[in-house]
Amino acid sequence: MNFADDTVLVTGAAGNLGRVVANAFADRGANLVLVDLRQDALERAFGAARERRLFAPTNLLDQGEVDAAVASAIARFGRIDVLCNIAGGFRMGEPVHKTSDADWNFLFDVNARTMLHAVRAVVPRMIANGGGKIVNVGAFAAQKGVAQMGAYTAAKAAVIRLTEAMAAELREKNINVNCVLPTIIDTPENRAAMPNADPRRWVAPEDLANTVLFLASPGARAIHGAALPLTGLS
Repeated sequence: MNFADDTVLVTGAAGNLGRVVANAFADRGANLVLVDLRQDALERAFGAARERRLFAPTNLLDQGEVDAAVASAIARFGRIDVLCNIAGGFRMGEPVHKTSDADWNFLFDVNARTMLHAVRAVVPRMIANGGGKIVNVGAFAAQKGVAQMGAYTAAKAAVIRLTEAMAAELREKNINVNCVLPTIIDTPENRAAMPNADPRRWVAPEDLANTVLFLASPGARAIHGAALPLTGLS
């Protein structure tokens, strides 16, 4: 998988998965547009900005800021070939009838609205440039309802349905839209939260990144609207 001279925009770039995905694209020659909330978080994750690495500190819940970040990317690199919507979050919840507006809004904002704002800004540019690839991050758990996770699974299910809708809308525009559905990702935070679990059974960020790269590659040109489960070791 060679991304030499392609431009890849990664949201949630300073997080555990975003950092691994961004570095995997960089190792294969891509220009990077790295989007996260704070400049200092991006600098801690990646060091200094470079000629082929643009930092774009952005509040993904503000459409104006997202539009400005994409405009900066176009000004620097001329186009965006791949959009990876990595930004997201998890919060264990109450039973559905006790779910607060705060929890509901947080989970839909961080998982679905961030993606919506990114595609609003990027897709018209991809159409104008003749195509592209979009990879979203859903969740394996979102394939059905789970007790105390109603808001989370609903938000991630929205990501899956939006992925399918965009795939149907954009395939004739030479834009592939797909998503990955990981189970628990092996991160320091998850290890700390579940010290008695066996992280060898979780999904390694590097394995998830490899799948994202495949879906962003020419080898996935025939794949539209897939929701690909990644469940780690059996």
